Amino acid sequence: MTKNGMTYADAGVDIDAGNALVDRIKPAAKRTARPGTMSGLGGFGALFDLKAAGYTDPVLVAATDGVGTKLRIAIDTGNVDGIGIDLVAMCVNDLVCQGAEPLFFLDYFATGKLELDQATRIIEGIAEGCAQSGCALIGGETAEMPGMYHEGDFDLAGFSVGAMERGTELPREVSEGDVLLALPSDGVHSNGYSLVRRIVEVSGMAWEDACPWADGTLGEALLTPTRLYVKGAVAALKADCVAALAHITGGGLTENLPRVLPDGTGAEIDLAAWDLPPVFKWLRENGGMAEDEMLKTFNSGVGMIAVVPSGKVAAAKEAFATDGHAAFEIGRIVAGNGVSYTGALS
Repeated sequence: MTKNGMTYADAGVDIDAGNALVDRIKPAAKRTARPGTMSGLGGFGALFDLKAAGYTDPVLVAATDGVGTKLRIAIDTGNVDGIGIDLVAMCVNDLVCQGAEPLFFLDYFATGKLELDQATRIIEGIAEGCAQSGCALIGGETAEMPGMYHEGDFDLAGFSVGAMERGTELPREVSEGDVLLALPSDGVHSNGYSLVRRIVEVSGMAWEDACPWADGTLGEALLTPTRLYVKGAVAALKADCVAALAHITGGGLTENLPRVLPDGTGAEIDLAAWDLPPVFKWLRENGGMAEDEMLKTFNSGVGMIAVVPSGKVAAAKEAFATDGHAAFEIGRIVAGNGVSYTGALS
């Protein structure tokens, strides 16, 4: 017998709160069920049936990511409802670039002290991102770690698995003359936020101040969730009209597009082909950012690029439009290496 009768709760870990969270989020997870889903939350592992999902000779593709310092804005403002969508998007948008359909998702949520309402809102956002992607939320982990996080702080990580039939992986047969189709972003998405936060600091504005370019507060505008491209991209994959897909994340257009280009090919982009969204104009002005820095830091209004054979442009635009993405032409594949630009961001 111990002298003080201490419990795990005395050390700051509330097992009952963790169990209560699982019960709260079960309906949200159930809403994401899709063919192949086999088990609910709460087990030691999560099961998924590839045969039931419709695959005969599948290759699995896995992706993991976080949200980065965008979380700091969510924590400081208390606006955590959309941050789970960001988490899902950063994983599943990458999966489709390999040619895979996202199948299931698991999350890792860590905090110093579990706050049930906050955690529920976050995980419901994760479930919403999964539902929008046709991806099942089949498991996760909630870690309460007193002493590791300051009061109110938390961290998120995500892990997703997708599948494709053998021989359908991307990129494939990218060649000179292919067209670059851009899919619009919904703002900054989830990259570059260490710089975004620094620019806000220099501007002298606070998160609760009125946003200079949109309705609501500055914090609300900068927490606009990452756009999910999955369903439109899967439609384009099924229509066999794309040679490559590039998710424009950290590194911007300059660093991400070359990842799908074979040796000896480059990309020529016309910066005058689209208008720079207001959020990026504000960041450029208040940060005094040069154009080349913008292009290798932010998505600058382009969240994903599809490399499309010239004869399949109309089919690709139609496929992306099925999920509300108005694709537009921004350039071509050319001989060379890397990304070159004409025109200017305006």
